Amino acid sequence: MSFIRPAFLLLIVLTLVTGGLYPLVTTALGQWWFKAQANGSLIQDAGQVRGSRLIGQNFTAPGYFHGRPSATTDAPYNPLASGGSNLAASNPELDKEVSARVAALRAQNPEADASIPVELLTASASGLDNNLTPSAAAWQIPRVAQARGLSREVVAKLVAEHTLKPLVDFIGQPVVNIVELNLALDARKDN
Repeated sequence: MSFIRPAFLLLIVLTLVTGGLYPLVTTALGQWWFKAQANGSLIQDAGQVRGSRLIGQNFTAPGYFHGRPSATTDAPYNPLASGGSNLAASNPELDKEVSARVAALRAQNPEADASIPVELLTASASGLDNNLTPSAAAWQIPRVAQARGLSREVVAKLVAEHTLKPLVDFIGQPVVNIVELNLALDARKDN
């Protein structure tokens, strides 16, 4: 029975360190060094929270860039129901969904190229993607420009301004944050 007391004390100490002290220290350091990221990378406009840089939103109006399809249940881009569709490439239901998306995108974007970027047709694993590649954003420029009454060049310039490039090219690909791009479109005075 002499071995129970040290084991119990070790359990208490490790529980306090790993379950209490470590989370408190990492939370405090996160708030100190990375306050915006630790609090959700929120996008604020005139003191009002408009979204997060990390979670997409369900933009459906013609004057907005649309993000990747969301596979979350209940409502699109619901962070509490994150997850993919889990449909295999061989599943006929996935073929139906993609065919419906192709038809809808072509109807919404009649002036765009016939080749639709794949990320506009398929949901991501999380169903919450906030970014598109510049080519997927560029594919939507004719619709957005027409709906907003802007020239395609002006909208293309906005897309270029909101394209984030990786620090080193081989680490990732350039992306466009759709939430920030749409907020920049709304902020324009000539809409």
